[in-house]
Parts: sequence; structure tokens; C-alpha cells
Amino acid sequence: MRRLILTGVDAILGWKSRLSGAVNIGRGSTIAWRRIRQVAGNTLSVGEDSIVHAEISFEETGGKVQIGDRTFIGRSHLICYRSLVIGDDVIMSWGITIVDHDSHSIDWMDRRNDVREWGAGRKNWERIAHAPVVVSDRAWIGFNVSVLKGVTIGEGAVIGACSVVTRDIPPYTLAAGNPARIIRALSPPSDARPAG
Repeated sequence: MRRLILTGVDAILGWKSRLSGAVNIGRGSTIAWRRIRQVAGNTLSVGEDSIVHAEISFEETGGKVQIGDRTFIGRSHLICYRSLVIGDDVIMSWGITIVDHDSHSIDWMDRRNDVREWGAGRKNWERIAHAPVVVSDRAWIGFNVSVLKGVTIGEGAVIGACSVVTRDIPPYTLAAGNPARIIRALSPPSDARPAG
């Protein structure tokens, strides 16, 4: 009964996202429609058999969030200016933040009017650094992790809880810390090893 009520509330609160035409959800997947922000003019695609509980925020039009098949994303926050790609068979816990931009310029003169501009419903992106984020297939990201712009997390990599990922993480490695560093190599499954 509780699940039925939540599904109804989700459908009502997420009506704009459902009707936007910007969201493509694969067979067997579920998404928290009420947690999608400013999807009009952007693209959100979710593969098959995935479960997405995350809040997904688009900062401007022209953004693209792509989530693969059989992926689970807990109560986390995906913040997209241009591009976030999350692969197949990924597990992401709760409290994770993934962002593909710096939010503000690091130069005070370029950000001095940011609050005033926000109050007027505007944001100038010209001097704000941004770069795509990729979470590759089979990765596992622990709770309260932050993944910053330009990072690629390699296939099968594991990110320890409360880490801050500022650089690429190689495939099949365990990384943790602030900033996240490689702790050790992991054994790839037999179907991921190169033939030869």
C-alpha cells in the first residue's frame, strides 16, 4: 500500500518531467520523477532494469545525463551542466554528489555578482570551468562520495565512503580519501580480462 501511494505521489509531483519529452526510461527501470529538476531542453536517458532514486538537476539547457542498464543510484544528487555518463551495472550508494562544473569562477571579479544574478533568475556560464564526468561499467561508489568535474571512474573501480574524487580512477582499483587515492588493485572478473 505504501509503495502504491508513493508511486501516485511521484507521478503527480513529477508530471512536468514525465510530459517534457526529454526523458527516456528503459523497460523495467524506475526513477524518482519528483526529483528531476529543469529537464526541459535537456536529455535524460536510463537503460533497462535500473533503479534511480537520485535527485537529478540540470543547470542549463543542452545538458545530457545518461544512465546505463542494471544500475542502482540511491538518494544522491547528480548535477549536470553538460554531460554525466553512468555505465551499466553500476552501484551508487546514498549521499553521493556528482557535478560536471565548478559552480562559480575561482576569480572573485567574475563571481562578485553571482547572488544578485541568481536573484534575477540568471547565471553566466562563460567563465565557469566544466568537463564531462564518466562512471564506467561495474563501478561501485560508497556513501557520501563527491565526484568532481572532468573525472572518469574506470570500469569495476570501487570508491570508498566519504571520498572526494578529483582525478581519474583506473579500472579495477580501490580508491579512498580526500582527495581519493589508489589503495590497491582489484582483480577483474574473467569476462573483463583481455584475451591472450
